[in-house]
Amino acid sequence: MSKLLWTPSEQRRQQANMTRFVGFVNKKHGIEIDSYDALYDWSVTDIPAFWASVWEYCGVKASRAYDEVVDDLTRFPGAKWFGGARLNFAENLLRYRDGRTAFVFRDEAQKSVGMSYARLYDGVARLAKPLRDLGLKPGDRVAAYMPNLPEAAIAMLASTSAGAIWSSCATDLGAQATVDRIGQLGPRVLFTVDGYFYKGKPFSSLPNVAEIAGKLPSVEKVVVVRHTGVAGDISRIPSAVYYDRFAAGGKQPELKFEQLPADHPVYIMFSSGTTGRPKCIVQGAGGILLNHLKELILHNDLRREDVLFQITTCSWMMWNHMLSSLAVGNTIVLYDGNPAYPDAEAMWRLIQDEKVTVFGTSASYINLLRSEGIQVGKKYDLSALREITQTGSVLSAEGFEYVYEAIKRDIHFNSISGGTDINGCFAQGNPTAPVYAGEIQKAGLGMKVKAYDEKGNAVLDQMGELVCEAPSPSMPLYFWSDPGGEKYRDAYFGMYPKVWRHGDYIIIHSDTRGITFFGRSDALLKPSGVRIGTAEIYSSLEGVSEVADALAIGQQWQDDQRIILFVKLAAGKQLTDELKDRIRKTLRDKASPRHVPAKIIHVPDIPYTLNMKKVESAVTNIVSGRPVSNRDALANPESLDFYEKILPEIQKG
Repeated sequence: MSKLLWTPSEQRRQQANMTRFVGFVNKKHGIEIDSYDALYDWSVTDIPAFWASVWEYCGVKASRAYDEVVDDLTRFPGAKWFGGARLNFAENLLRYRDGRTAFVFRDEAQKSVGMSYARLYDGVARLAKPLRDLGLKPGDRVAAYMPNLPEAAIAMLASTSAGAIWSSCATDLGAQATVDRIGQLGPRVLFTVDGYFYKGKPFSSLPNVAEIAGKLPSVEKVVVVRHTGVAGDISRIPSAVYYDRFAAGGKQPELKFEQLPADHPVYIMFSSGTTGRPKCIVQGAGGILLNHLKELILHNDLRREDVLFQITTCSWMMWNHMLSSLAVGNTIVLYDGNPAYPDAEAMWRLIQDEKVTVFGTSASYINLLRSEGIQVGKKYDLSALREITQTGSVLSAEGFEYVYEAIKRDIHFNSISGGTDINGCFAQGNPTAPVYAGEIQKAGLGMKVKAYDEKGNAVLDQMGELVCEAPSPSMPLYFWSDPGGEKYRDAYFGMYPKVWRHGDYIIIHSDTRGITFFGRSDALLKPSGVRIGTAEIYSSLEGVSEVADALAIGQQWQDDQRIILFVKLAAGKQLTDELKDRIRKTLRDKASPRHVPAKIIHVPDIPYTLNMKKVESAVTNIVSGRPVSNRDALANPESLDFYEKILPEIQKG
């Protein structure tokens, strides 16, 4: 059994939104649910009743109620949710219009600028008017190329108030990679910025903006936010205007909320683009809203008095997820910059100063803290902090333990996993249950999650494919430019008919019902036919101090597959024969002889996506002689040059 790290107090369990929701469900349906596991089982057995309860409990604002929760659960994909309902996504997020703080903006200079809910509403109204004056209508697309600024959130809300479909990319994405994404959508308006800060230096965005706008003939207006304070020339950008001149002045305009069907598109999200042109994933307003509220209010136990800080960019679904918490009325800290600048402790100074209660981060950031041996809890006042959420990539059991040993002992560590595809989670935390090292606490409510073996049978206590056996509201409506739905079906339903295959390897533990993740199944290693998750290798190496990071791939070799391990070493360290032997012994002892690589190669860097996920597929393509497309989708595309350079060495016996 996994190591127990934390158990919530009885007071905490009783005060949790999850506990209140159980009471609400029991009273409404005349049942006697007495645990999370019982609640979960009911949520995936009586799916319409569950989502109806979430709709009511979370107070969805709709001008017309739905006629039925879902038309046909056997249509998978294709189930229609909340037929007959009329609502507006932005109206649900702007239900609070008072003096409470909505946003606190911080950047690398640690400046703190606040914005109340009243000011937020005013800003949205002033931006929505000129958009409507342009003739923006439901179904039109609005795109952004922006840092994580309040203006990006305001632009999203103003656009969706008119029924437009929103899509955004962060300014750390290259110009061509941005065009590869939003260029497929034909946006009418592009919101952008004059520049951004990174590691203390300003960078101009305008050359990229000019290139992007020049390749988007559909764009009628480019709205530029002044951010860096460095004078820039926007005259070369077609139809460009500064944000402060575009927004309406004078008396606050009336803000109209277009009332639309629940399945009206609200977001177009993008796949990583590391294996081809990014897929454009279209998501419905009602489904995204309801799923986000379920996750934020029930699983994250979020309340109006909370201060939420999520390290994210506008390219990542966690940005969309974070902004939905406006419907809860809490304060959101928006941060723009490098979270490790000027040092790895910068975010903890922010958390201390802003009295953050819920902090969202990645496994890579936690591992950075671990590698530097930082004892966060001894240096900073974290008395306000009650929850840390972690996602992005797999965190080892040792990473879980570090959180409790070095950050805070009495904290809900809410490790989550899902994806851009559903703009949410398949597995996540439960504030009323214990936390075990290396396990995401539970499958998410309403998500009928199973692990399938190679024969398509549901299994416990052994590694399998993560699948979802029933529809949920936030699953994509369709892919853009996929009229027959073939790309959509192939992406998720090609392996198991009428069952969503997500592409992760997991174990569902029968004793705790927790879930351990082992990485992407498309990065599967199968030496001698035995399935190995790359996360098993990475977690085993965390005890080897000389190894700062690693990447493992499978290479076809002599009618079998062998493992190649690439290691990035800590500063000043060398890959000696002694270190190689110690790496092999560590993997043999902590994992198995099957996990021992055939070759260990030192590399200067490990490729990552912009969402901080390792890109095993790109290196596998190089080793296999296949091209790597869309390098701009990587945070560090130059890292791949070295792998191509050493290809002859990799191909040796």
